[in-house]
Amino acid sequence: MPQPETALQTAAATARTERLARLALWGVPSLWAVNVIVARRAPGVVEPYTLALGRWAVAGLLLGLMARHELWAQRQAIARVWHQYVVLGFCGMLVCGAWVYVGAKTTTAMNIALIYSAAPVLIAVGAVLWLGERFRWQQAVGVVVAMVGVVHVIVKGQWTALAQVQWVVGDAWIVAAMVSWALYALLQKVWSSTLSATARLAAICAGGVVVLLPCAAWEWGQPSTPAFGTEALGLVLVAALAPGLVAYWIYGWAQKVLGASRVAVTLYLGPLYAAVAAYGVLGEPLGWHHVAGAALILPGVYWVSRR
Repeated sequence: MPQPETALQTAAATARTERLARLALWGVPSLWAVNVIVARRAPGVVEPYTLALGRWAVAGLLLGLMARHELWAQRQAIARVWHQYVVLGFCGMLVCGAWVYVGAKTTTAMNIALIYSAAPVLIAVGAVLWLGERFRWQQAVGVVVAMVGVVHVIVKGQWTALAQVQWVVGDAWIVAAMVSWALYALLQKVWSSTLSATARLAAICAGGVVVLLPCAAWEWGQPSTPAFGTEALGLVLVAALAPGLVAYWIYGWAQKVLGASRVAVTLYLGPLYAAVAAYGVLGEPLGWHHVAGAALILPGVYWVSRR
């Protein structure tokens, strides 16, 4: 039986760890917002597929080094389901990676963040239709509200003049990436794995590199492709480390300390952080359609994801 002093010290240490985890979580959305800034900085510096290839090659290499013993021990199991990692790599690294960079050429960072914030809604709907999970009426209301918010951002608030709206092709690329992210999340639930989170992500990165290589090679053959210089390398490293490894490890550690449901709430801060970063770093104007869209999307996502 532990002594009273020992029990008090343990409780105090646990409380300090929880406070540190809660504090660290405020930084995770800012790290993910970095990828939106990278996407807007990339045009003219590095092409989308090349940037995505470099990002996930670096991240996959580092993850592979961390989980090298497990990956080698599970190599036969990985080989038996290699197609799963290729499909997940296509959805998570090519579409959700390169297509975001393609869309960022013509749309704004705020639009990227707000449209992407509706992905949990699609995941919830897919979980009901595909995985047979329960769906309450509050969640149905959340789906409608969030989708209205997404459309409001895309049409720039011009509901009464939809015929005159100048659609930005970048918004379509971001919507496709958002749908692919939902598919990526659902497939990970459908395809269970005995690998640890680190090893599995390393294997998915390998699948992503495989599907990204031909696309990047095509870019390299285009006369308009800029030379890969120091600035391009910097964007690749920033994208691989900040919104990739660092955010991933902080999120995973905090989830162990605080629990998944409490940590998931911080995901709703992503659009706010990205909007602030776009305004402060890129000088993008903040329109009322962004504010209205956020006011619809964020409560809708909350209603869908709450228990």
